[in-house]
Amino acid sequence: MSDVTLSVEPRTLFGSGPSGRYRREGKVPATVYGLDSDPQSVLCNGRELERILHGASGANTLITLNLGDGDALALARQIQRHATRGDLVHVDFVRISRTIAVTAEVPLHLEGEAPGSRQGGLLEQLLFSVTVEAMPGNIPNELVIDVSTLELGDQIHVSDLKVAAGVEIQQEADALVAQVAIPRGLGDEDEAEGEEGEGGDAAAASAEGGDSGSDEK
Repeated sequence: MSDVTLSVEPRTLFGSGPSGRYRREGKVPATVYGLDSDPQSVLCNGRELERILHGASGANTLITLNLGDGDALALARQIQRHATRGDLVHVDFVRISRTIAVTAEVPLHLEGEAPGSRQGGLLEQLLFSVTVEAMPGNIPNELVIDVSTLELGDQIHVSDLKVAAGVEIQQEADALVAQVAIPRGLGDEDEAEGEEGEGGDAAAASAEGGDSGSDEK
C-alpha cells in the first residue's frame, strides 16, 4: 500500500466561531495523537483529505502528515461529517508505526453470479465489512468474495474468507457473511411436486393392476 502526503498547519484559534471560518476557507480542524505523543490540534486542506478518503484505500490509506517540524505516519479515524451536507467537520489522525500492527475495518464485496439465484434463491449479504489486524502496509483495500459456486441454501462464513499472510480477521469465525436464501414456498413447491409424482406413479401402478385383473376374468 503506497503512502500519500498531506500537509497540515497548527491550529491557533478554537471555538465554534473560528471553526466555522476555517471550514468556509476549505480547512478541516483535526487532532493528531497516538504513539505516546502529545495531541496536536491542526488544520488540513479539506479537498485534499476528501480525495484521499475517496481513494481505493479509503480511511485505511497510510497518510504521511507533513507537520512542518517533522513527518508523522497516520491513519484517519473518527471522521465527522455534517449531518445534512456531508461536509467534513473534524478528523482524528492516529499516529502509527510501520512495525506495529493496527486494526482496521475492511469492506467486503461480492463477485460473480450465484447459480442458486437462477434457481429462485435470493443472494443476501449480511456482513459488509470485517475488522482485521495487520501491519499498516499489509491492510487490504477490500476483500472480494466469489459467489459463483453458491447453490440454494449455501452459506459463506467469516472462516471461509481468504486473506494474505500476516492479516488476521477479528470477527467470530462462524459469523455469516452471505447466503443464497430459499424463499418461503419454494421448497414446499418442490416437495409437493415430488409427492404428486409419487402419487401419480402409484395410481398408474394401481390402474395397471386393475386392468390386469379384469383381463384374467
